Amino acid sequence: MAAETYEHNTSGSDWLAKYLPLVLSISIIGGGVLCYFLIPDFQQFCQEAWQVLTSSDQARIAKWINQFGFWGPLLLLVLFIVQMLAFVLPSWLLILVCTVAYGPWWGSGLALIGILFASTVAYFIGKMLNEHTLLALLGEKSERKMRAYLESYGLGTVIVFRLAPFLSNDTISFVAGLTRMNFWRFMMGTAIGISPLIILMAYLGGDINRLKQGLIWASVVCIIGFFAYVWWDKTKGPESRSRAQE
Repeated sequence: MAAETYEHNTSGSDWLAKYLPLVLSISIIGGGVLCYFLIPDFQQFCQEAWQVLTSSDQARIAKWINQFGFWGPLLLLVLFIVQMLAFVLPSWLLILVCTVAYGPWWGSGLALIGILFASTVAYFIGKMLNEHTLLALLGEKSERKMRAYLESYGLGTVIVFRLAPFLSNDTISFVAGLTRMNFWRFMMGTAIGISPLIILMAYLGGDINRLKQGLIWASVVCIIGFFAYVWWDKTKGPESRSRAQE
């Protein structure tokens, strides 16, 4: 009888560890959705924020952010977290908003802090959650592929995925935590990878067309370079290592 009770408690604990993070995540997202539909002021704020931040009108973006005064930078930091959890806004768009609202220097610094802050939160979420929960949140194909790249190429994967604005910056943070990648190594790769992108966006931010072209080219170059290295490592790399051992 005692053995049956212990087995029941153990299975209950396993179920709790497996599904509680997913239930909490769904509850948070569901709570936000309910607030959106039940609280008119919150709905209006979300709609206004989306319209302004996704517009190409830089003066309008700067004016909207600056109306919050001291709370403006804090609002942007919160949006970096929201973007990471809900995949609502691309991270590069928030970087652009920072540089538009606060200038190339202060805005770039704020964007870097926002990215590092959001990456830290995502890393520790990934570290706390189990693989079943992350598979449910991120999708099996995306999680498996990112895990394979991180386990094979580590720091280089983080740098490339930060450099390329249209790759999944959020997924790599969660999976880095799941795979227990060294936190400071992960943060170093994030800072190294995101800094050139922030500089590029601060430089090209005054011209939206040039900015879009620059982001596309940056993504293409990073993707081609990364997969070229993966191909070389899988074909030439083993041969070179085997010859060196001989």
